[in-house]
This record gives sequence, C-alpha cells and structure tokens, in this order.
Amino acid sequence: MIDNIHNIFPIDKDSAEKIFLSNNAEKICHAMVAIALHEQDWKWVQDKCLYFLTNDNPEISGLAATCLGHIARIHRQIEKDKVIPLLRSRLNNPDIAGQIEDALSDIAMFT
Repeated sequence: MIDNIHNIFPIDKDSAEKIFLSNNAEKICHAMVAIALHEQDWKWVQDKCLYFLTNDNPEISGLAATCLGHIARIHRQIEKDKVIPLLRSRLNNPDIAGQIEDALSDIAMFT
C-alpha cells in the first residue's frame, strides 16, 4: 500500500486525527506512516499505532506494527511494558505475524 516511505511528508496531529476517523484504509496507512516518521510526540504516535494494531484490516494492523518498529528505531524509546504484550498478543494472526516479529526485533535492537 505504501510504495516508498521517502515520499511520505509530515502531517500535523489534527489532520492525522481527521484521517483516522475515515474508513479509508489507504489514507489511514499513509497518515500512520507520516506520523511515525515525522511526529516528535512519539507517545501519541505509539498510542495511535496500538489502537490500529487491533484493526480488522491486516493492511492497517500490520502497518501499525511496522510503525511501532519505526518509533523504536527513530526515537530509541517506546513503552515496552505497554507495547510488547500487545504485539505478542497479535502473533497468532498469520496475516501480520511477520510484521509483528519485525517490530519486536526493532524494539529489542533499538531500545
């Protein structure tokens, strides 16, 4: 869905919130990557990603896991006690298990 993360530009929180209320998976994914890569309030981004981690659409939930890995890599911090159990609880979903494993690996490596 996201072809090139280098073409993702920053968006402000209000714009992201409006997009997150839509039912447009492509726009939600784009906004999630934009905030993961560019927003300095990493806890806010983390909480948005955790919310979308349980989404029924595997494109959204899988990307939420990937973005949690981005937060760990970019900010060198994440609330492990909050994030890791939720990621592990989603490992049984074969559609996103690989992305979950990658996120757990990024968290272990960068935090």
